[in-house]
Amino acid sequence: MKRQFRYAQSSAVYFNYSLRYAIENLADLGYDGIEVWGGRPHAYRDDLLDELKDLRDLTERRGIQVCNFIPAQFRYPSLLCSDNERIRKDSIEYIRLAMRNARALGSPSVSLCPGMVPWDRDLETGRRQLMKSFRELAELNRDYGLQLLIEPAHRFETNLILTIEDCVKALDELADPSFGILLDVGHCHVNGEDLAEAVKLAARYPLHIHLDDNMGDADAHLDLGEGTIDFRRFREGLEAVGYSGFLSIELGTRYIMEPEKACRSGLEKLRRLFG
Repeated sequence: MKRQFRYAQSSAVYFNYSLRYAIENLADLGYDGIEVWGGRPHAYRDDLLDELKDLRDLTERRGIQVCNFIPAQFRYPSLLCSDNERIRKDSIEYIRLAMRNARALGSPSVSLCPGMVPWDRDLETGRRQLMKSFRELAELNRDYGLQLLIEPAHRFETNLILTIEDCVKALDELADPSFGILLDVGHCHVNGEDLAEAVKLAARYPLHIHLDDNMGDADAHLDLGEGTIDFRRFREGLEAVGYSGFLSIELGTRYIMEPEKACRSGLEKLRRLFG
């Protein structure tokens, strides 16, 4: 059977290693792509500025594509929805640097998290601030030409854009072709969303996929098959819309002590589940 999908892994599971090591190791394992995590020690702000060209050359030599750039942004260090303009402006600059790094590494996209409006602050003000930030980032993106992928989350990570439906509403309001959706299967499962229907809704826009597993109660970032997600149902949705992009695993901190073992297991499961 001809393989429809391409397989990737987030470099975040190599938290205890350099980004260079993660690229080499994932290429050795046979992955098609790597998502670069933008936290330390991987590609945070200006940390690797002098190495980015060499790292891009390395990916090209090893035949592994940087398929997305993930700025470290849950809770810290950015908050695009803040009603404190100093915080919001600093967050904009932080994402701009991530966009610069993404472009330098050859990534086609960067992911954006909606963030959590503090519970003692006005939710509607936070929503307006978030949309304002998205529009400002779209203007800055004219220099980079990336796809800006909004990542819906769940109640533990945001009170603004939780579901795929929430994201579609935001995209309709933005009406800007530079935006798309990063669909995280684990987030959808915590929200109780039907995976096939979520894919069909998201596929109206540029789409990238994160895979991990959980028990439905929290976003545990387990290896595939270690939770209760119905990946066959998810594949039905992918096939219904003709998705042929990357399926990118995003493992949690329980795997950082033996990332190669976890990534080898993840790739075997991707091939078994998706062909």
